[in-house]
Amino acid sequence: MPPIIHCVRHAQGVHNLSHANHVILDPLLTDLGHEQCAKLRDTFPFHDNIGLVTASPLRRTIYTALESFEPVFKAHPEMKLIALPDAQETSDVPCDTGSAPQVLREEFADKPVDLDLVREGWNNNAGRYAPVNQAIRERARAARRWLKNRPEKEIVLVTHGGFLHYFTEDWEDSSMYQGTGWLNTEYRTYTFTEESPELDLVGAPLDGDNASLVETIQSRERRGKSGPTLDRKQQAELYKKGTQSWDDMGLHLSTAEREAAKVPEGSEVDGSRV
Repeated sequence: MPPIIHCVRHAQGVHNLSHANHVILDPLLTDLGHEQCAKLRDTFPFHDNIGLVTASPLRRTIYTALESFEPVFKAHPEMKLIALPDAQETSDVPCDTGSAPQVLREEFADKPVDLDLVREGWNNNAGRYAPVNQAIRERARAARRWLKNRPEKEIVLVTHGGFLHYFTEDWEDSSMYQGTGWLNTEYRTYTFTEESPELDLVGAPLDGDNASLVETIQSRERRGKSGPTLDRKQQAELYKKGTQSWDDMGLHLSTAEREAAKVPEGSEVDGSRV
């Protein structure tokens, strides 16, 4: 039986404080970010069920995972967080660009972090990791398929606000905040469906299993939503609107595209960029 996936957006990073901080390469968490991790650690109700913790290889997601799910690592001393390059964020600005593998290996040498999948080129923002919609959709699908085939019953994935919409294929409220519908350290719970769509959300043919996810009713109720997730046809329409809205704001694009869009100075309040 495929695992349950608990998706988490990282805690507040230094780049979230202002648009000017987006020039910081692979930024760390703020003091508030560490506090958010502590709150999630103390309130997350499923620590005892978690068999694997995974995260984007950016520093803010790794530290969010290590701090927020400390009880899991303490209960399972042999467990290591697995860093997944496919779960990195969606743009090539410095704050969304990861550190070199050797830098990460040195920084997390004494931490329970498995960096075997983080190879040279994972942070080059090209090819598989290019900041373009098709590439992001493809690696989001690859991440879903990788997780679906894991033997653990419940898994945590700590990743980014923009990427989470591609990963879950849930585009409801994708522009509630600037570039995401997720708050810092918000978690939502998903199961894999038996649905086998032949087309992706833009109508392109799918080669093999899409590994489709659906948010549980309990998870939706936890964040104030009623009823089930919107169907795939509705999500396809929301995907078009959401990505267009992001484009109009100059979000989740390459550096050149963002400069051309002239994104205004802004800060993040309660997990949302304003």
